[in-house]
Amino acid sequence: MAVAATERETVRAQARYVRCSARKARLVLEHIRGKQAAAATAILAFQPRAAARDAGKVLASAIANAENNNGYDADDLVVLAAYADEGPTLKRWRPRARGRVNRIRKRTCHITITLAVAEPGEIKRPARRRPAPQAQPAPEPEVEATEAADETPKPKPKRKPRAKKTEQPEATTEDASPDSEASAAETSEEPEAPAAQASEEES
Repeated sequence: MAVAATERETVRAQARYVRCSARKARLVLEHIRGKQAAAATAILAFQPRAAARDAGKVLASAIANAENNNGYDADDLVVLAAYADEGPTLKRWRPRARGRVNRIRKRTCHITITLAVAEPGEIKRPARRRPAPQAQPAPEPEVEATEAADETPKPKPKRKPRAKKTEQPEATTEDASPDSEASAAETSEEPEAPAAQASEEES
């Protein structure tokens, strides 16, 4: 025995005699069909086509009907249907050369948007990002006393500073002290003594 499917409760809004062709309106409505109501509003707000302005007004009216008349929440609504039907065409004419006339067709359409309460799992909401837990430092492994003693770094032996070579300054005549002059005089007088003795012996 077949069980009849339960009908979903819907909310509808329609704009009639919109001064736009149905073909141009359908290009805009294809972007919001099946979307969440809030997302559809954002899509229409950034559509460059002129028909998106009229479609946005119809969508806002449908959301207001759902909130005020049925008590639904806008976050739980989905665009169930969005379509545009052809309306009456206004016929105008324009004069051309040689007494002829060009026909001008100003087309209209009826935009209809139907909303319904979303079923569980129909709306894919972005998951909230939770702050990453702070990483705790890993516990240090227990090391035996003997291994710890072996792994302790040994102090490096200190190097002795190299002794600087002291350069002995050369003695100059100007810097010579009186002691050095006396010693130089004695050395100069010593070889003259044997010569004086030899002269005395000859005499």
